[in-house]
Amino acid sequence: MKTVLMIAAAAVLGACATSPMMMKVDNAALPEAVRVPAGQKLMMTTSATGEITYECREKKDTAGAHEWAFVGPVATLYGADKKMVGKYYAGPTWEAADGSKVTGKQVAVAPAKPGSIPLQLVKADPAMGAGAMTGVSYIQRLNTKGGVAPAMACDAMGKGKRQVVAYEADYVFYGM
Repeated sequence: MKTVLMIAAAAVLGACATSPMMMKVDNAALPEAVRVPAGQKLMMTTSATGEITYECREKKDTAGAHEWAFVGPVATLYGADKKMVGKYYAGPTWEAADGSKVTGKQVAVAPAKPGSIPLQLVKADPAMGAGAMTGVSYIQRLNTKGGVAPAMACDAMGKGKRQVVAYEADYVFYGM
């Protein structure tokens, strides 16, 4: 009998260890600027691994000065089980593996760890296509790592040159 109970307990623990679980987000612990409005419900959490492209361009309103300008991101979105669930690209656009997608407009940013792109809150436009993105109203970018503009010089000689920088982040999707 003891052996049967031990086997059953091991099976239950094993199932819990392999089932996908959503990341918990404590909005009260986040910077106020990137908190979702009251009443929003967590729909989905994803981890992203990708790249951000920057281009050396002349600064606006500063003749002769140059800077690394954001061009756009490309990332793969993963579920808690580490399986690909979608992609993220310029727009900004989040596209689920089922073909549904959502775009949005940045509402706010907040500082992240040094060397990392800021945390972000985006208000979503209505989803295109039925699926995982249906009903999404806000997206947060949290736990960022990397992705900042290159540290190398950007000057007239390098104008037009592009650099790709790796980044990681969690994207958290909310709906009503």
